[in-house]
Amino acid sequence: MKSEDFQKYLRERYEDQINWYDKKSIWCQRRYRCFQWCVIVLSAVTPVLVAVAPEATRWPAVMISALVAIGTTALKTFKYQENWINYRTTCETLRKEIHFCKACVGEYKDADDPEGLFIERVESLISRENTMWLTTHRPKRKQENQKTND
Repeated sequence: MKSEDFQKYLRERYEDQINWYDKKSIWCQRRYRCFQWCVIVLSAVTPVLVAVAPEATRWPAVMISALVAIGTTALKTFKYQENWINYRTTCETLRKEIHFCKACVGEYKDADDPEGLFIERVESLISRENTMWLTTHRPKRKQENQKTND
């Protein structure tokens, strides 16, 4: 592989993917923590409202309970925590791969074409993450049907 082609791959694909996974990981982490804290605080406030003045706080308690249900459902539906962890794991795994390649350690030690191997491994990591995303976001009914058909 030509050095210019490898450098182009690093700039246009490898670094781009690291940046994407890094940004998406941070975004998902913030969403997860925001929703989680809202659910925690609102869940703690509801019984206090009911205990203090049951008649005066009935409707606010009902509204807060509805918000807790919506927040909990959003966490389950959008899978911010799972995405955050998957994106962060992929990002950090991609980041370390270049160091292995440059140091000629691990699988790169005896490779005839370390740069080609690097590209194969990076693309494999990206493909694996895409598969994990599909598995994470596939509706359970489809997953259960697929298991019974296997």
